[in-house]
Amino acid sequence: MDFELRTIRDCPNSGPALELFRKALAAEEKETQYLTVRLIVSESDAEDLQFHGSPSFIADGRDLFPAETAPALSCRLYRSGHGVAGLPSEESLRAAVRSLGSGA
Repeated sequence: MDFELRTIRDCPNSGPALELFRKALAAEEKETQYLTVRLIVSESDAEDLQFHGSPSFIADGRDLFPAETAPALSCRLYRSGHGVAGLPSEESLRAAVRSLGSGA
């Protein structure tokens, strides 16, 4: 399975998102060597890739946190138990990764 972190230039959450993704994949016994980072640089790229903000966590081309917003070069917010945040919680990311194996 291929994993990709999609970000935009100057996203303050890019570094922490990469660390979080590596940690969640390792905890779920997924190979982190299949994790790449893709910089989204244009609105047309965002549209073509259905990119809903930075950072986006992708597995085999599928967004682990499907969004209903329009594709855009923007920051992304995730719901948490404390409102919204620039990153998902580690547990919600791990749950999303776990759901890949269950076909959910």
